[in-house]
Amino acid sequence: MTTRQAEHPRPSHFLLHVSDTHLLAGGGRLYDRVSADRHLQQLFEQFEASGGRPDAIVFTGDLADRGEPEAYDLIRRIVDPVAARLGTRVVWVMGNHDERDAFRRGLLGDGIGGERPVDRVDDVDGLRVITLDSTVPGRHHGELADEQLDWLAEELSIPAPHGTILAMHHPPVPSVLDLAVSVELRDQAALAEVVAGSDVRSIIAGHLHYSSTATFAGIPVSVASASCYTQDLTVPVGGTRGWDGARAFNLVHVYPTTVLHSVVPLGDHAPLDWIDADESARRLAADGIAIPDAAPRAIRRESPLTPPVTLSLRP
Repeated sequence: MTTRQAEHPRPSHFLLHVSDTHLLAGGGRLYDRVSADRHLQQLFEQFEASGGRPDAIVFTGDLADRGEPEAYDLIRRIVDPVAARLGTRVVWVMGNHDERDAFRRGLLGDGIGGERPVDRVDDVDGLRVITLDSTVPGRHHGELADEQLDWLAEELSIPAPHGTILAMHHPPVPSVLDLAVSVELRDQAALAEVVAGSDVRSIIAGHLHYSSTATFAGIPVSVASASCYTQDLTVPVGGTRGWDGARAFNLVHVYPTTVLHSVVPLGDHAPLDWIDADESARRLAADGIAIPDAAPRAIRRESPLTPPVTLSLRP
């Protein structure tokens, strides 16, 4: 039998993209009803049941609802055991609800702390993940300082073996909710000048509390929904209405020629049928179809800062 190869090989990299957990100290409830920590636990229970093994878990901001140190302790108690079981690393991104000093101390193990932006570069086996801090202390909109853009341009001046994923909280995209304009990323054209023509293959973000996609400077943008509560996009036009449901997370699969973003609803749903991995393989073989393996990865580079995760941390 003639074997036909699938149009795409296995992905070279796989990221789990989670956003807007909004945890409160002591496991407090948002709006006196939303158990943000329990929803995050459910997210990982659902994901782990799939057997997926991501190369990294990327959290795109608003990890703590009030920037409380205890909330960062709580998210570490939830996430660290999961990351250990999955054998993966975690990439943390600042959000407008986060507090830089507590974020640095609680999540990055930075004993110095401080209020400088949290900009980082992580090497995920040849895939570069750049974390860009778009937050403005005490405000909810996003901005990027000139020195941040200069740093980003310098980092991007040397292409990564498998390209770059830019992770930030405020997405450089329009919002379908009018009120969101007040908290959007400002001066987006300046960022566009830096990333246009670079090896940035995708921009992943959060902030909006609903899933959305767009392009920016010719680059795909994927906004992950929140794990805590979301925005109702069927609200009467011009209004804004949060609701306790429609939570989701994203899967990011990186291929040689594309980056695939998939939205996964959080919660239990009645199955209609079930075909396991062995049966899938049998059917493909019977049809003469083979899925090529991913290309070999680049050798992981280690950093003297926090080996083998972070290549650089902007001063």
